[in-house]
Order: sequence, then structure tokens, then C-alpha cells
Amino acid sequence: MTDKIYAVAKNVRIAPRKARLVVDLVRGENAEEASEKLKFVNKKAALHVRKVIDSAVANAINNFDKDAKNLFIKEARVDEGYTLKRGRAVSKGRYHRILKRNSHIVIGLTEKSE
Repeated sequence: MTDKIYAVAKNVRIAPRKARLVVDLVRGENAEEASEKLKFVNKKAALHVRKVIDSAVANAINNFDKDAKNLFIKEARVDEGYTLKRGRAVSKGRYHRILKRNSHIVIGLTEKSE
């Protein structure tokens, strides 16, 4: 096994809890197959995760001369980014807080040894 090759998308405007559902689908799979699988997932986070996987594969090919067919997803995680604090006025002079959460999507690829 070699070192991991990373790609990161920071401050993606989707809640981490929702993005983790998509990341859990592709963890441990071949990178090319995972990217194809995400084309058919009906979630907003699937587009963002697929872009990060494709970016990690491009990093591996262009920067480290790896073969795309041997790459698989060793690490896939979604961390919490900053939170936008918004609110809404409700009855009797009260105020309900609305938290708009952001995510950091991290994908780490390694080359599978034959």
C-alpha cells in the first residue's frame, strides 16, 4: 500500500448528516465504479461527492502517475464546516433560530496492490 492521495471540497452548502449518507455508499469501493454509481443516486450530495472523487482520481493520475483502474477509496469522510445562523420571527414576538450547516468532504485514494 502506498500513501493516500487526497481531494477536499470545503464549505459545501449541504448538511453533513445528509452528505454522510452518500459517502457511506462508496467507502471502500473502486474509484471509477463509485463515480459511476453516484450518477444514479437521487441525492444533492451525490453530485458534490462525485466531483471530489473525480478530482482525487485526477490528482492521482496527473501528480503521481497512478493508474485509475487500480485506485480505490480508502478514506471518505464528511466533516462539519461553518454554520450560518439565520432566524425567523414567529408569534408572540419570539424568534426561532435556523442553522444552515456546511460540510467539508474529504476523499482519500490508495492504489490496490495486485
